[in-house]
Amino acid sequence: MRDRIVARLDERIAGSDALPARKRAELAGALRTTAAFARFLRTTPGGLLRIDRAAMRRAATFDGKFLLRTSDESLTAADIAEGYKGLYEAERGWRDLKSTLDLRPVYHHREDRIRAHVQLQWLALLLLRVTETTAGDTWRNIRDELERLHLVTLATTEGQVGQRSELTPGQRAILGALDLPEPPRFLDFTPTAE
Repeated sequence: MRDRIVARLDERIAGSDALPARKRAELAGALRTTAAFARFLRTTPGGLLRIDRAAMRRAATFDGKFLLRTSDESLTAADIAEGYKGLYEAERGWRDLKSTLDLRPVYHHREDRIRAHVQLQWLALLLLRVTETTAGDTWRNIRDELERLHLVTLATTEGQVGQRSELTPGQRAILGALDLPEPPRFLDFTPTAE
């Protein structure tokens, strides 16, 4: 992850030495608004923008290390770590659910509607996770690949018909992993009214 951030930062500051000092300062200010970039950006005494290699080395010393806190002293380190992993997964699930399904705040006033709403969200999240596990990929990648599948309506002298685009190898792999049949090539033929 850090290497990708640094590569993106390096792309953004490439050629900045040729900019006037004021433009370089503006660029540095804009880059520093992103916390990931701010950690690894340094400005030389001459005002040039550079990657902070020392900050990269410092950050590398913490790779794979986590600091976890709890108020329950009876828990072992493994129990604490497992609890945080579960918490992270639950939070990730809600985040994914809200962003993936494009959920906005919904205000219910009756208990049964609130319960139904939460249960439907939970079922949708479960379906996403089962899909990820079965297909062996993230929901974002699966969704992006399947969104490339299109249906067009063709008008002919005989009527209108819906035709889907050709499946890509990635789409075939996803459908195969999920044990789903390919969608029909042609759909919804509507004859022309005479």
